[in-house]
Amino acid sequence: MSVQSTIRRKTAPDIRARKNGEPIVMLTSYHAHTAALVDRYCDVILVGDSLGNVMHGFETTVPVTLEMMILQGHAVMRGSQHALVVVDMPFGSYEASKEQAFHAAVRILKETHCGAVKLEGGERMAETVAFLVERGIPVMGHIGLTPQSINTLGSFRAQGREEGSWEPIENDAKAISQAGAFSVVVEAVAEPLARKITETIAIPTIGIGASAACDGQVLVLEDMLGLSARTPKFVRRYGNLGPMIEAAIEGYATDVRSRAFPGPEHVYGMKTKN
Repeated sequence: MSVQSTIRRKTAPDIRARKNGEPIVMLTSYHAHTAALVDRYCDVILVGDSLGNVMHGFETTVPVTLEMMILQGHAVMRGSQHALVVVDMPFGSYEASKEQAFHAAVRILKETHCGAVKLEGGERMAETVAFLVERGIPVMGHIGLTPQSINTLGSFRAQGREEGSWEPIENDAKAISQAGAFSVVVEAVAEPLARKITETIAIPTIGIGASAACDGQVLVLEDMLGLSARTPKFVRRYGNLGPMIEAAIEGYATDVRSRAFPGPEHVYGMKTKN
């Protein structure tokens, strides 16, 4: 009698236990096919609201809806087997009250089967984080540069460049950690501040433009593959797929226009009359 082995996904406690250990590898994905590739190498797959930028061409993440996040989260879960899948809570789905956040997070977990949610904000969101965690919802925090707040920030500028501006960001990190989040994304902050936060709080920090001092790193997949029209300065491109894809499309279009495109006789072995 054969015994079917069950593939075990990483969980939020698994990631929490990586504090000061092996660096956490995290990338975004929004599709089943890219999730299958990312899953082979990553501990965490983030279904980020950055899908608004890279999939839909929005200038910011603000227009992204809960339905959009659920749809792509479900796709990523179907394409992956090993990594913890974390789905972003989009702007407007959690800020009004902790009860609103709970209902939105429950929808995400139930409809995608993902393992955790992520939300932006520090001290102001600590009560909401605690409320969710107490009710069985694993939460990843997000501090530093918070893209959903772009309309109040004014620009995507780095945070904590001057030591005198560190205290609010440090307080945000401590509040999210103490509220029960299992990890926190630290975005676009200076290396000394990222290092201090990482050394101070009890949960793993996952940097994006926050130096190698963090417990792990995350990038938007399309940014690191060279598919995004605009890439943040801190991103190292590990590929340049944009020109390769364009060249392939150009080749296809040329074949079609020159009637060199394979016809039925090529595909099905059909013979044509002379």
